[in-house]
Amino acid sequence: MATGKINVSVDNIFPLIKKFLYSDHEIFLRELISNATDATLKLKHLTAIGEAKVEYGNPLIEIKADKDGKKLHIIDQGLGMTEEEVKKYINEVAFSGAEEFLNKYEDSAKDSGIIGHFGLGFYSAFMVAHKVEIITKSYKDEPAVHWSCDGSPEFVMEKATKEDRGTEIILHIAEDSTEFLEDARITGLLNKYNKFMPVPIKFGTKTETLPKPEGAKEDDPAPTKEVDNIINNPNPAWTKQPADLKAEDYKSFYRELYPMQFEEPLFNIHLNVDYPFNLTGILYFPKLTNDLAQQKDRIQLYQNQVFVTDNVEGIVPEFLTMLRGVIDSPDIPLNVSRSYLQADGAVKKISSYITRKVADKLNSLFKNNREEFEAKWNDIKIVIEYGMLSEEKFFEKADKFALYPTVDGTYLTFEELQEKIKGNQTDKDNKLVILYTSDKEAQHSYIETAKTKGYEVLLLDSPIIGHLMQKMESSKENISFARVDADHIDKLIQKEDTQISKLSEEEKETLKTELEKVIGEKSSYTVQLEAMDSDASPFTITEPEFMRRMKEMQQTGGGGMFGMGNMPEMYNLIVNTNSTLASEILATKTAKKKERLINQSLDLAKLSKGLLKGKDLTEFIKRSYEMVK
Repeated sequence: MATGKINVSVDNIFPLIKKFLYSDHEIFLRELISNATDATLKLKHLTAIGEAKVEYGNPLIEIKADKDGKKLHIIDQGLGMTEEEVKKYINEVAFSGAEEFLNKYEDSAKDSGIIGHFGLGFYSAFMVAHKVEIITKSYKDEPAVHWSCDGSPEFVMEKATKEDRGTEIILHIAEDSTEFLEDARITGLLNKYNKFMPVPIKFGTKTETLPKPEGAKEDDPAPTKEVDNIINNPNPAWTKQPADLKAEDYKSFYRELYPMQFEEPLFNIHLNVDYPFNLTGILYFPKLTNDLAQQKDRIQLYQNQVFVTDNVEGIVPEFLTMLRGVIDSPDIPLNVSRSYLQADGAVKKISSYITRKVADKLNSLFKNNREEFEAKWNDIKIVIEYGMLSEEKFFEKADKFALYPTVDGTYLTFEELQEKIKGNQTDKDNKLVILYTSDKEAQHSYIETAKTKGYEVLLLDSPIIGHLMQKMESSKENISFARVDADHIDKLIQKEDTQISKLSEEEKETLKTELEKVIGEKSSYTVQLEAMDSDASPFTITEPEFMRRMKEMQQTGGGGMFGMGNMPEMYNLIVNTNSTLASEILATKTAKKKERLINQSLDLAKLSKGLLKGKDLTEFIKRSYEMVK
C-alpha cells in the first residue's frame, strides 16, 4: 500500500473545484463518462493497429446507483491503468491523458473519436462526492490498482483484486448532492449530455416484449425478458455520410433530437468538413414564427458526440441561431467566455463556413424546385431577411434566392422585380419606387388605388422588414421603398406632369383654415392640399414613410438612436383640391353643416385607414344614419 500527496499547485484544489471552477455541478457525470469513453476508444484504436493483443469485443459503459450505500459507480471496459499510469494521470492531475495519447499516435489516431479533456476531467467528481475510489486493471496484464481519496490532497493506493480489464470509479456522494442518486436525475443527465456518445451506455435494465410462440392463444400474455437499458445512440445521423442517409433518416433524427416537436422540419443542411477545421452536423429549418425571441437556443453543440451547450451564440452566425439541429466540432474551445469564442480564429472560420453552406443550400433549393421554395417562403423568410441584414456575404448570396411576394401571390427575385416595374414605377428623378403593404386588409383601399395606376405592390410583413429596406436602399442604386399609405399615390411616384388646381391660392388658404378649425390645433393630422385627378379620393390619410419606418425599427431594435421611442402617431390629411367635396366644403355657408361635412369626410378617411375606433366610430355611425334620414 502507498500513500502520498496529489501533486497540485494549491494546498487544496477540491474546494476550488466545488465552488468556482464549474457553476453547474451536474457536468461531473459528463466528465467521467467522457473519460470512460476515451479509455474505451483508445483500446479500440490500439487493438486495431495491433498494439494491444486483446479482444475488443462490444464494450459498454455502465452506470450504477446505490441509493442505500450513497454510491454512484461508473464502470468501463476500456484499456484501464497500471499503477504507474494512476500515479501519472491521477496524482499529477494530468486530466484524462487523451492529449498525450493523440500526440503519441498522431497520424493513426486522427479519426479515433477520442474526446480530449473537457476541463478537470476526473477531479470534477469531487464536486458531488466526499470520497472517490478508482479500481482499475490495465489491458497490459499488470496487477489491478485501488486508489482512494477523501477530498483532501492525501490519497491511498494499493493492489486490488479486479479480474476484468477496465476502470470502475466509485463516488461516495456528499449529503448536499444526493439528488444524483435518483434514477430520474441520472437518466435526465445521461439524456442531456451523453445521448449520442460513441460507446453504448447502460443504466439498469428494461423489459422487452418478445413475439408469442407458435400455437399461443390470443389471450396468452406475450413473453418478456430483461435487457440492458442502453440510453444512447452511438451512431447518430450526423456521424454518417450524407450519401448513406435518406430523407426519412433525417426526419427520424429530428424526432430523436426534439421528441416534443410535432411539426416536421421544412428541410435540412448536412455539414461535413475536415479542412481547415473539423466540423460535422445537421441543421434543420423549422417552421418559424415572427417572434424572434422564442426561436433561439435550439441548436445543440457537441464535441466528439459529447453534449456541450445549446447556446451556440458566437459559434453559429446570429441569424442562424433560430434553426435547430446539431453541430459537432473538436476545434471549438470549451469552458471559455463568449467574447473569447467570437475572437477565436477557428470559430470565425466555422461561422463563415456555416453561413456559406446555408446560403448554398437555399440557392440550390430555389434553383431545383422554385415552386416548393416559394411555398416555404413565409416559413423561412425571417431567417433569410435576418441573415441579409447581419451578414454581408450572406446578403450578396441571397440576392439570387431572396423573394419579394406581391399582394397577388406572385414571388419575384429582386432582379425580376426590377425588370417588371422599371417602366412604370420610375419617378421623375429616375429613382425606382418599390411600393409595398404590410397588411393587405388594413391598407386595401391604398393598394387598389395603386393598382388602378398599373403599379405592382409587394406584401412585406415581417417584423424586421424596415431594417432590411434601409439596407437595400443603401446597397442598391436609385431605389426606394414606400408603403402604399405613406402618401398619395401621385406623390409616392411623382412623374413630370403635375395637376393644376381648380382652386385659387386664396380659396386653398380658406379651405385649409376651415379644415384646421374643425380638426383642432392639437390634432395629430397635418393638413396638406394637393391638386390631383378629380376622381381621386377627396380625403386621404397617410403616414410619412421615414417617420413611420423609424418608429417600427425602434420597436424591433435599431431605431433608438433617432429618439423616436415615445413619439406620438403623426399623420398627413391630404385633401384633393380638384375633388367636388373640396368645392362643396368651400361653398357651404352654414357653419354647423360645414363642420358636419368635414367631420364626416375625415371619419371616412380614418375608416379607410383603420383609425376610426371607440367613441369616434360610434358618433360616425350615428351621424351617418342621421344623414341617411
